[in-house]
Amino acid sequence: QVQLVESGGGSVQAGGSLRLSCTASTRAFSAYTMGWFRQTPGKEREFVGAIRPSGTPYYTDSVEGRFTISRDNDKNTVFLQMNSLKPEDTAVYYCAKKGPLQSFSLSPDPKGYDLWGQGTQVTVSS
Repeated sequence: QVQLVESGGGSVQAGGSLRLSCTASTRAFSAYTMGWFRQTPGKEREFVGAIRPSGTPYYTDSVEGRFTISRDNDKNTVFLQMNSLKPEDTAVYYCAKKGPLQSFSLSPDPKGYDLWGQGTQVTVSS
């Protein structure tokens, strides 16, 4: 069964760090752009960042310089390292696989992603 599974969420004080991981069962993992999104109740799902098949990551402005996305293609895993966490980073974090025809687009639109994980909660206290 094709699926994505996130792990690594939890509670941390402001200024702390967490590392999320997402493991994929899909074939040809290395050919796909993998993205991270987050969502809080009553708000739309927000793009956090993504990493292209080449290994080049890109991020939304609010996390630039604090978050780092990497991937290990041998393990079919993508990581989200989160440093200097702020209370406004509190959300459910999702990983997602970008569609094969969208892999070379930098669009943050979640509609371009065709497979999603179940999410993992990140809570940052002040």
